[in-house]
Amino acid sequence: MGETTAYFVVKKRALPEVLLKVVEVNRLLETQKVMSVQEAVDRVGISRSSYYKYKEDIFPFHDSTQGTTYTLACRMDDEPGLLSDVLRVVADFDANVLTIHQTIPINGTATLSLSIQMLDMEGDVSRMVTEMEKKSGVHNVKVLGK
Repeated sequence: MGETTAYFVVKKRALPEVLLKVVEVNRLLETQKVMSVQEAVDRVGISRSSYYKYKEDIFPFHDSTQGTTYTLACRMDDEPGLLSDVLRVVADFDANVLTIHQTIPINGTATLSLSIQMLDMEGDVSRMVTEMEKKSGVHNVKVLGK
């Protein structure tokens, strides 16, 4: 019989220092602030063997109270810079883009699907949608889910 995976939520202060350093090595590698595992482990002060022992077993917990996730969909004209204009509106409302998908334009129009995260106290999704719709070439912005 195989071992089942169990998860625990543990406060940072309860973790051994080596595990916190493994998280830091992963962050350095993901953000490409280092060129190799060796450079990352040297920087944080752990051995490569410690890193490889725990690298798949620890990761930061992302608290869902950080904001509300919305899925938006719209049709937009195939015009240079229009996607950039829409993403600028998202940024202006301090929202974070989680996923983005744009279809290949057919007959001059594409469908855009965005998943965004907004801090509840920072932005108003209905105002953001209104601002997107004001952009020439953007049609039918809808909030599909929350």
